[in-house]
Amino acid sequence: MNSPPGPDSPFAPRETPTQYITQGVPGTGGSIKVRPEDFLVDEMPAYQPCGSGEHVYLFIEKRNLSTLDVVHILARHFGVGREAIGFAGMKDRNAITRQVFSVHTPGKKPEDFPRLEHERLQVQWADLHNNKLRLGHLIGNRFSIRIRNAGIGEIRNAKKSLDILCQRGMPNRFGPQRFGRALNNHLIGRAMISSDFEGVLRGLLAPEGELAEAHARARELYLEKKYAEALAALPRTAHPERNALRALARGANARGAVLGLDRNAKRFYLSALQSAIFNSVLDARLDDATFDRLLPGDVAMKHENRACFDVDEAVAADPGTHERLATFEISPTGPMWSGSMRRASLKPGELELAALTKIGLSVDQLAAFDLQAPGMVEGARRPLRVPVTDADLEAGLDEHGAYIRVAFDLPRGAFATVVLEEIMKNGQREEDEHDGE
Repeated sequence: MNSPPGPDSPFAPRETPTQYITQGVPGTGGSIKVRPEDFLVDEMPAYQPCGSGEHVYLFIEKRNLSTLDVVHILARHFGVGREAIGFAGMKDRNAITRQVFSVHTPGKKPEDFPRLEHERLQVQWADLHNNKLRLGHLIGNRFSIRIRNAGIGEIRNAKKSLDILCQRGMPNRFGPQRFGRALNNHLIGRAMISSDFEGVLRGLLAPEGELAEAHARARELYLEKKYAEALAALPRTAHPERNALRALARGANARGAVLGLDRNAKRFYLSALQSAIFNSVLDARLDDATFDRLLPGDVAMKHENRACFDVDEAVAADPGTHERLATFEISPTGPMWSGSMRRASLKPGELELAALTKIGLSVDQLAAFDLQAPGMVEGARRPLRVPVTDADLEAGLDEHGAYIRVAFDLPRGAFATVVLEEIMKNGQREEDEHDGE
C-alpha cells in the first residue's frame, strides 16, 4: 500500500487528533511558517563540549534547511562520510533553528579546516568533545512561533488553550512532519520490517497523491524504469530518493537499492512506523480520557530521568500516585515498538498489541527484524503527555502584518505543532521533518 491512507483507515498515521483536550475553546485559526522568521527553534543541549577529543562540535543556525541537508553539507566540507556526523535531534526545514552537530575528525581541530560558508547556514561556535553527538542528547527545545492570518483578538482563546495545555500536559503526538507529504513514511517502514523491498521503493519513489512538480515527474519516470532520468528530475535535497534511484540506475535490484539507503534515512522510516502505532494508542487513551491517568498494567515514566516502572492496582489507586501525576513527576507511556520493547500488560497491553496488529505486523516480525538489522529499531516507552513550560503569549504587528506569538519549552522528542494545533484547530499539515527531537 502506497496511497495516502484516509483518516479512518487502520493504516492512517493519525497525525491530527481525534479530539482536542482543549475542545471547549474555539480555535484561533491562522497560519504558521508563513516566513522562516515566524518559526524559531533553539535546542537546549544536555551537555557542553569539554574542549578536547576527536569530535568537532559546531553550533549551527540554519535557515530553510533540514537537519539531513546540514549533514550532507558538513560531510562534504570536512571530507568525511555521513556516518561521521552526529546530531541530537531533527529540526524543521521551514524555520530558523539553532542546534549542535558533531563531526568525527581524529587528530584535527576546528582551525585545521577552512571556514564553512553557506548562504543558509552559519556556524556560531566550534569546539571539541570526546564523543559523537547522538539522537536524544538534548534536554529539549525552546520555541517562538508567530501565528499569522488570525485576528489579534484571538489571543484570548490562544491563552485559554495554552493554559489547559500547561495544566494537563500536551498529548505527546507525533505530528505530520514525521509522515511526509504523502503521509506514508510509516508504510515505508512497515515494508522494511516485512522485507518488502519493492514496497519500500513504491512508497519512496511512487507515492500516490499530490506531489511537487519535480517529484511527480520523477515518479512517472521511475514507473517507466527510466531511473537515470528520474534521478535527474529530482531536486538535490531529495536524498533518500536520489540514493535509491542511483543504485537502480547502476543495475541494483530492489533489495540492493533499499539496503544501500543511508542508515539515518532507514531509521527515520522505521521510526515513522513506531510513531504511527504510538499515535493510534494515544488516540484510544484520549477517547477514554486516560492519557493523563495511570491504569493497572501501565508502564509509567518519571519525567526527570525517563526511568520506567510497572503499575499494579495498588499503585494506580494510591493517592500519592495521583499527586505525582498532577505535578508532572510521572506520566503513563505508550509503545515505541520493537521486538525487545518493555511491554505493558492487562488492558493497556492489549490496547498496544491491538494497535500493532491493526497496522499489519506482529511481535515475531519485529523480533526477527531485530536479529536481521541489529540497532536499527530501538524499542522504548514514550510518555503519553509532556509538560509545556515557560509559556508566553503576545499579540503584535510588524511589516508583514498582525500576529500572535506563542513561546514555550518542550522536552526532547515533542512536537511544537501539536501545541499549535490545539490552539489553532485547523488541521494544518506540514511535510517537514521533526520539529522537536
